[in-house]
Amino acid sequence: MEYKSPVYNVIAVPIEKVKANAYNPNVVAPPEMKLLYESIKADGYTMPVVCYYSKAQDVYVIVDGFHRYRIMMEHPDIYKRENGLLPVSVIDKPIDQRMASTIRHNRARGTHDVDLMSNIVKELHELGRSDAWISKHLGMDKDEILRLKQITGLVALFKDTGFGRAWRPVEGKEE
Repeated sequence: MEYKSPVYNVIAVPIEKVKANAYNPNVVAPPEMKLLYESIKADGYTMPVVCYYSKAQDVYVIVDGFHRYRIMMEHPDIYKRENGLLPVSVIDKPIDQRMASTIRHNRARGTHDVDLMSNIVKELHELGRSDAWISKHLGMDKDEILRLKQITGLVALFKDTGFGRAWRPVEGKEE
């Protein structure tokens, strides 16, 4: 029998039949949760929630995707748009393997390379996107955008930025 990855069998599950697991150590900070909401709002669900189906309880227990699940639970607009159905990919593994899978999913997400992120900010700026647009769509605060702009070293990125007047030392006065 040829192996077929679970993602090829995504099903739409009523969210009321989906339950969180009791062992996920992953925590997402509020700014990233806001960004996840914006992502799902703009792009829809692009990745299924990975679950184990418990026949005894007739529920789908989350292995990976708890925060995508939370978005639908906490945002009526998303729930309504999706008709209360969550895209689910089912794996059939014992609890120890599901726990390991949860950790692998959490840890495999990676981080963003600062130089590549600063180039993205540069390119978005060159495309005419404002700092406010970048902040909203990339989930960055003003200080992070400023730091990324500084890395590129391009004066053009600051052309619309207002600067305060710098102080001038008084000549001949020593401290």
